[in-house]
Amino acid sequence: MISQPIKTLLAPDISDLLIPASRVANVMTTNDGYHAFLVLTKVGYSKIVVLDQHERIQGLLSLQMLTEKMLTTDRIAPENLLKFSVASVMETDFKVLTQPIDLDSVLHDLVDAAFLPVVSNDRHFEGIITRREILKRLNYLGHHFDNFYTASQCAPLKK
Repeated sequence: MISQPIKTLLAPDISDLLIPASRVANVMTTNDGYHAFLVLTKVGYSKIVVLDQHERIQGLLSLQMLTEKMLTTDRIAPENLLKFSVASVMETDFKVLTQPIDLDSVLHDLVDAAFLPVVSNDRHFEGIITRREILKRLNYLGHHFDNFYTASQCAPLKK
């Protein structure tokens, strides 16, 4: 469990960590691989969310998944991207967060993921929490801790 002073400095209101869905790049399940490749290349991310027509999250799609579809035995064939839908190659086994969001879970799960999608109970996509945002908060905490607290003991506590 994260100590309360650290939690207060890191994320006094955990919803402040949320990047809203309206600001997050995504593709639709019905888009072809070529469209998804263009989106991923343009936004510069290695992975994005995949939504259905009702804005419910269905999967995650990475540049690596699309690149694999372009590879043949002797060349790269970008025309292969036109032959399949995003739904046929997306990752469907991934972690999502629902409200209320628990900071302990976020920190644990962001060790292995660059971002975590946040969804409503019916999987409507609400946004993401990124490792980058957590690291920015940790950087702030590391530089400003003394402005808020006095650390009288720096030695580890004896068990």
